[in-house]
Amino acid sequence: MNDSFNGAYVLDARGVQVRYGSFLALKEVSLRVKRHKITALIGPSGCGKSTLLRCFNRMNDLIPSAVVEGDIYFNDQQINSSTIDPTEIRSRIGMVFQKPNPFPKSIRDNVAFGLKINGFTGRIDDAVEGSLRRAALWEEVKDRLDKSALELSGGQQQRLCIARALAVEPEVILMDEPASALDPIATLAIEELIREVVSDVTIIIVTHNMQQAARVSHETAFLMVDDNRSGYLVEHGETNRIFTDPKDERTEAYITGRFS
Repeated sequence: MNDSFNGAYVLDARGVQVRYGSFLALKEVSLRVKRHKITALIGPSGCGKSTLLRCFNRMNDLIPSAVVEGDIYFNDQQINSSTIDPTEIRSRIGMVFQKPNPFPKSIRDNVAFGLKINGFTGRIDDAVEGSLRRAALWEEVKDRLDKSALELSGGQQQRLCIARALAVEPEVILMDEPASALDPIATLAIEELIREVVSDVTIIIVTHNMQQAARVSHETAFLMVDDNRSGYLVEHGETNRIFTDPKDERTEAYITGRFS
């Protein structure tokens, strides 16, 4: 039982390390994630942002060489215990990837997929509509729900993937650079969507875009790499403070573009 949760935090990583074979990709990261807030993970390429993100829903289990050490609590549950079913964790902690990845199915079946495999007993069509509305996509697709999701634009596909994640009513959604493959207009639509749904879910977003982190997040965590290319956490706090008054000079140097 983890006694650190008083309702304010949904995730608590303590001393997390990730190895890919003999390579230490992530070193001694401790990070507490506030409930119903947007936390941005920023830092140079290769600093372990995506690796850390995948720790939160056991996606690193799918990489044969990956070994995750340390403790990660989801509410009061130790999620990297061998007794925990990672599939159940992933239904409560969803993920949206860098490149939109709709299934080669209809728009309707994409959103309904998670509901069906989780044994949803309500009206599927109502749940599909509700999820598409939350993802600000319903008006654009309501007359073509049986068309292939692959016919949608890139931005629409990404919002569909968010709708698919929202459909199973997760507590957390992890986003790995969800707008990096999109044009500026589609990017702003995704950012607006993120701000709207955070009243219902907690969001952790990996981004290389400092302006995006500053626009959408409540808290920011900055990671760097050491001389062995192992990622580590430098600083974590409220986004406004991180961007205007960072405590660590390395954070300031990164945010102001003096190194990347």
